[in-house]
Amino acid sequence: MECKKEENLKKCNCTWEGCSRKGICCECLDYHWKRKELPACFFPPDIEKTYDRSLNTFIKLHHK
Repeated sequence: MECKKEENLKKCNCTWEGCSRKGICCECLDYHWKRKELPACFFPPDIEKTYDRSLNTFIKLHHK
C-alpha cells in the first residue's frame, strides 16, 4: 500500500512540533495505540492542543 503522506498532511491537525509521524497515519496510529491513546485527528482542536490523547479523554468527549 502506498502512503499518501502529502494528502494526509493536509488533514493532519497534530500541533506537536517535530513529530516524525505527521502524515504517516499507520505509524501515528501504531505509536499512540501502544500508549493507550488516539492520534490528534480523533480530537477537536481545543482538546488536541492539551496533548491529552488518552482513551479516557476520548470516551468522556463522546459519551454525553
